[in-house]
Amino acid sequence: MSRNFYILAAALGFFALLSAAMTMIPSSFQPGLPANGSLWRTVALLMLLAGLACAFIGVMSNLFEQVDRRSEEQRQAARQKRKDTRPPD
Repeated sequence: MSRNFYILAAALGFFALLSAAMTMIPSSFQPGLPANGSLWRTVALLMLLAGLACAFIGVMSNLFEQVDRRSEEQRQAARQKRKDTRPPD
């Protein structure tokens, strides 16, 4: 699950860099696109923030998955230990 968030964060980060690069290109190379640099910077900032949020969600979900895995392993180890130390009938 967290891998999907990492991929989404990478895609948003790439498009944020692309939008930031658009502020440095003269408007003659951008026919039909907004030539206002502040619009490109705003879009880049919003995409960067969204990418960082997706990366944060991916990291947190990865951590919670790891905690679930380890607690399940500890439960099974404790169960196995109780089973092994049980006196024979």
